[in-house]
Amino acid sequence: MSTRALRIGLLTGGGDCPGLNAVIRAVTRTAVGRYGATIVGIEDGFEGLYEGRMRELGYGDVAGLIAEGGTVLGTTNKGDPWHFPVRSADGSVAIADVSQRTLERVREAALDGLVVVGGDGSMHIAQRFAALGIRVVGVPKTIDNDLGATDTTFGFDTAVSIVSEAIDRLQTTASSHHRVMVIEVMGRYAGWIALAGGMAGGADTILIPEIPFRWDAVFRHVRQRAQRGRRFSIVCVAEGARLPDGGQVLRSLDQKRTDARQFGGVGAVVARTIEEGTGLETRVTVLGHLQRGGSPTAYDRILATRYGVAAAECACRGDSGVMVALRGTDIVTVPISEAISVLRTVPPDHPLVAAARAVGTRFGDEVPAQGAPELQPG
Repeated sequence: MSTRALRIGLLTGGGDCPGLNAVIRAVTRTAVGRYGATIVGIEDGFEGLYEGRMRELGYGDVAGLIAEGGTVLGTTNKGDPWHFPVRSADGSVAIADVSQRTLERVREAALDGLVVVGGDGSMHIAQRFAALGIRVVGVPKTIDNDLGATDTTFGFDTAVSIVSEAIDRLQTTASSHHRVMVIEVMGRYAGWIALAGGMAGGADTILIPEIPFRWDAVFRHVRQRAQRGRRFSIVCVAEGARLPDGGQVLRSLDQKRTDARQFGGVGAVVARTIEEGTGLETRVTVLGHLQRGGSPTAYDRILATRYGVAAAECACRGDSGVMVALRGTDIVTVPISEAISVLRTVPPDHPLVAAARAVGTRFGDEVPAQGAPELQPG
């Protein structure tokens, strides 16, 4: 009597991210080659699951994917089955709970489990499905590096590398024109990209959500650099950085998303205020989706592959409600509930912050010290 091969659904949710295709490749090759399972690729995340858009994946479908950016399955950040935008015949959009129909799709496709590759939002959805009896394994994906219970999410290293290279390029034009250059980077509520990318690029000032800054401190540092012959400055600001009045700058509100807030514009505010406060010519560069695109770094390709292999093993064993995670150099499993229990933000006393301060990088919170030498990062 033959036993039916396992059928594992695989989807990528939320924003795109370098390394997604490497995960798809690793999950498929491991599940098919080692366990004889069938991988069912679900298009466009949970939206595709609700709509039943799926296709089986084999070795040929994932060949060469390790170096490709984006995701061959597609993705969306507007497909939460418990907060799903449904368009009516008159063109209006209403938010509805379509979770039961989505569960029916899982049963109709005879899926024995789901591998969900995503960030905080996707893991929250995955946890809800696990609570309803669906076997779910999560893979931590986000350039923001803000998912709990793992040391690093894949995609982060690539984003940091792009920020670092951009700052390298801005340094030359800033020094040539004696300008202040403000570079706005992604990260939402966490400052990891700005911190690591700013450090790697030698930014003079880094502004992140976790460390409140004051305009006078930013002005003072820019002026001091100019007075000491360093007639340019690089300011790296996270999109979610809080202004001195405590507010954040939003580009828009999108009610189709579970979190409606879309950040963007803080770089322009910082640039304008610096120019008005110091009289120094200031320009702004917004990296935006450049940080998400293109080929992943070697580090992210390896990490994504390790995550994919571990996720496939978990799914084929029948594990559920767990997420694969990096702890030190080891890939382990943790409860999804632990991963989403708290947003992973930058502790103000984090070693990276301390190292940046030690080499003279400012965070806009400094009180001038009497007689202390002015260190110049770069």
